[in-house]
Amino acid sequence: MSFSHTFHTSVLREYDIRGIVGETLSAADAMAVGRVFGTLIKRQGGTRVCVGYDGRLSSPEMEAALVKGLVASGISVERTGRGPTPMLYFAATERKADGGIMVTGSHNPPTHNGFKMMMGRKPFFGEDIKKLGAMAAAGDVDDGAGSVTDVPVIEDYIKRLLKDFAGDRKLSVVWDPGNGAGAEVVTRLVPSLPGHHVVLNGTIDGTFPAHHPDPTVPKNLEQLIAEVAKQKAHVGFALDGDADRIGVVDGKGRILWGDQIMQILAEDVLKSHPGAPIIADVKASQALFDEVKRMGGQPIMWKTGHSLIKNKMAETKAPLAGEMSGHIFFADTYYGFDDAIYACIRFLSIMARDPGFDLLARYDRMPKMINTPELRFPCADDRKFAVIDEVKARLAKSGAQLSDTDGVRVTGKGGWWLLRASNTQAVLVARAEADTDANLEGLKHELAAQLQASGLELPTESVGH
Repeated sequence: MSFSHTFHTSVLREYDIRGIVGETLSAADAMAVGRVFGTLIKRQGGTRVCVGYDGRLSSPEMEAALVKGLVASGISVERTGRGPTPMLYFAATERKADGGIMVTGSHNPPTHNGFKMMMGRKPFFGEDIKKLGAMAAAGDVDDGAGSVTDVPVIEDYIKRLLKDFAGDRKLSVVWDPGNGAGAEVVTRLVPSLPGHHVVLNGTIDGTFPAHHPDPTVPKNLEQLIAEVAKQKAHVGFALDGDADRIGVVDGKGRILWGDQIMQILAEDVLKSHPGAPIIADVKASQALFDEVKRMGGQPIMWKTGHSLIKNKMAETKAPLAGEMSGHIFFADTYYGFDDAIYACIRFLSIMARDPGFDLLARYDRMPKMINTPELRFPCADDRKFAVIDEVKARLAKSGAQLSDTDGVRVTGKGGWWLLRASNTQAVLVARAEADTDANLEGLKHELAAQLQASGLELPTESVGH
C-alpha cells in the first residue's frame, strides 16, 4: 500500500504535535502519526502501544484515526480510554508497553488538539518528531495487520494515586479540574480522602464552559479563589486541560506559583532524601534555588520543557523536579513523569500528616521577591536564537555573571533577568526578579538595553507576584 503524508509546517513542535483542528490538524494527520510511530516502534523490536485521549470534542475522531494508523503498521494497540495525560503515561509504564500516545490539546483553546508521545519509558520529542515528519513525507512506513484491545485503567490509576497519600487530618479542600481530562478522576478520587472536598467543574466538557483550563493565568483561578473563601477551605487545587500542570491557592486565596509549590514539596522530599538533587527550570525564582540549598539539597537549574526536565531527572537521579508552568515531576516513590493530580495528593499529604502544618504561615515565611510575569514577544523563528547569541556575546565581553543553560540568565543587583527563545513558538521569553522595586526596574532597564541593541523592544507590562 503506498503512503505519503505531509504535515502543516506549524504542527510539528519541539515537545509534541499540535494544531488547530480543521485548519492545521486533521484526522488524516492523526492516522499518519500512528502509521509512522507504529513503524518506528516495530523497527525497534516493539509490538504494543497504549493510546489515550482527552475530553476535547475532536479527540474521539482523532483517537480513532490514530489507532487505525497504528494498526495498519502492525501494532497491537491498547486503548486506555478518556482521561488525563498522566493516566496514559501510567498505563504505558505499568503495562510495560513499547510506546504511548496521548491525544490532547493540553491547556490550549477548545479548537486545538495534538499528540504527546513516549517511546519506551522516554519522552518522544525534538529530533524524534522531526524524523516522524520526514518519514511521513517520504512514505517510509511498514505495513502490517495489528490489533486493538480496550484496557480501561482509570480504577488502577486512582488506586495508584491514593497509595501515596498519607495522613488523617480532616482538611477542607476545593478542587477545580476546569472541565478538563482530569475531572472524572478527581471526582472519583476525593471520596477516598479524609476531610471535606468540593469539586468545581467536575464533568469533562471540551468546550470549557467555566474558564480556560490553564492554572498559570490568575483570571482562570478566580472561581477557585471565591469557592475557597466561601468554604473557608485550607487549600484549593487547579488542573490544566490534560491534568499534567498544577495550580495551588492558599486559604486566603493567594496563588502559589510553580517555584513556591516546589519549595514546600522539596522540603518534604529532602527529609527522606537528604542532599538529593532538586531540579527547577531557568524561569524559577532564585528564592527556590536558595531554599533548596538551605534545606540541604542540591539545586540544579535546567532548561524549560517537560521532556528536557524528564531526561535531566533520569541523568541526575533527582527525586523531584518542577517548572514555573506547574509541571511537577516526582521520582522518589512515583514514575518521574509530570502528574498534577499526584502532585496534589503529595501536597495534601504534607498538610494532612502534620496537625500543625499551616499553609498560610508557610506562605508568609517564604522569601518574597518581586517579579515580572513571563513576558512573551514576537521574534521570527530564524532570528530568535541569533538574538540570544548576540546578547550572550555582548554580556560575555562586559564580564556579566550569566548562566547560558537555556538562553541567558543574568545575575545583577538584587536579582536576575532571563531571556530565552521559545522552542515551540516564534517568540522570545523574558522575565526579571529582584528584592526591591528599584532593583527590578534596574534589571528591566538592563534587559531592555540588550534587546534594543539587537533591534527589539521590551514589551510594557505590570509587575507580577
